[in-house]
Amino acid sequence: MNIFQVSSLGQPMEVLKTHLAANRKDTLLDAVKKTWARGRVGAFYQGLIPWAWLEASTKGAILILASTEVEHHARTKLNASPTACGVLGGIAGGVAQSYLTMGMTTCMKTVEVTRTKLGADGAKVPGTMETFFQLLREKGIRGVNKGVNAVALRQVTGWSSRIGISRFAEETIRSVNGKSKDEKLKFGEKILASTIGGALSCWNQPFEVLRVEMQSMKNDPTRPASPTMVSTFKHILTTSGVKGLFRGVIPRIGVAAWATICMVGFGDTVKEMVK
Repeated sequence: MNIFQVSSLGQPMEVLKTHLAANRKDTLLDAVKKTWARGRVGAFYQGLIPWAWLEASTKGAILILASTEVEHHARTKLNASPTACGVLGGIAGGVAQSYLTMGMTTCMKTVEVTRTKLGADGAKVPGTMETFFQLLREKGIRGVNKGVNAVALRQVTGWSSRIGISRFAEETIRSVNGKSKDEKLKFGEKILASTIGGALSCWNQPFEVLRVEMQSMKNDPTRPASPTMVSTFKHILTTSGVKGLFRGVIPRIGVAAWATICMVGFGDTVKEMVK
């Protein structure tokens, strides 16, 4: 499900979102034009192979397993509401994703989008794996996991919001249509609830901008030499103001809605089929 998500609409919106978060003076149209200039259609899929596929093939399974397990125990042992179960499941899934796989993969996807692809005097530009091993040699494991705490904050707040709001939307849809709490929703109703959850979860865009700025390879002499979340936050506020913390939110709404449709809407459907 996750590989389908990133290989279709996910990665192009991810590239635009990352570009806008790293280049906060650009408009969405600027991002589209500059991305096209970097390599036409292929540029919208920068970082797809291997990083987005590696991330997709691991984080989806981690999210489904962790969130489903926590939701189950919250429902059966704590007698929590569907919304509360969704929030707790999203927190668990977000933490597990971030520290098990997404620190490295988000870092390398951002590197691919923000590093220069022009060699000096015709010199060969390092490929994606060469860049990865160079970072690993120079900065170690921490270097390829730069910004992982910001990733964790984004994932925890993002997935707890996505799943929690989606479950709340499902309850509301059941109430409006006169369905019992155990009655299954139609596929279209589940997709609607997932879309609402994905779109409204983007309130945490400042964490995403922090993450991109910490992982970016863009040349900027004003950036902190050894960025922390606090120093990066101050840098963004100084250079771009409060609006800078929300750059790229429009394509991110698209990413979040599409991801939630795939992972919550389609995911729940698959789980029901397996049962």
